[in-house]
Amino acid sequence: MDVRLATSEDAEAIRAIYNAEVTGSTATFDLRPRSAHAQRAWVEHHQGAHPALVAVADDQTVVGFGSLSAFRERPAYATTVEDSVYVDSRWRNRGVGRLLLEALVRLATDQGFHTVIARVAAENEASVILHRRCRFELVGVERQVGRKFGRWLDVAVLQRML
Repeated sequence: MDVRLATSEDAEAIRAIYNAEVTGSTATFDLRPRSAHAQRAWVEHHQGAHPALVAVADDQTVVGFGSLSAFRERPAYATTVEDSVYVDSRWRNRGVGRLLLEALVRLATDQGFHTVIARVAAENEASVILHRRCRFELVGVERQVGRKFGRWLDVAVLQRML
């Protein structure tokens, strides 16, 4: 398993993984699948200080991806980033998420960020556990801030100081 920066050639594989979560889970609060055009734009946006990474199997199949994003737009938040990690359902429980999250933390540290925030559907135990194992601390729960599949959803907020 290798983790590397995402390229435009990875856009379709990233889109397939992401759209499965859009339509089948609360891992993302997006409600509509991402188009191919929007996915290419997303990959372009996630270059430089806020990169996207992919985890690739030995045969170079993309099996997961992660990214750093600006936490908020106001300038005082510039040293804080938010992480996202998604793993193809066929590759879960094999350490892919941890590889991606640890690589994102290293990138954030290397780029001089001060802290990383994760905002996770509170019911997504696997993601909460992943972040806790990577030394993120639960700092709060936002109650009923999302609505998907006809249900109100809480968001767990986890933070790791760098």
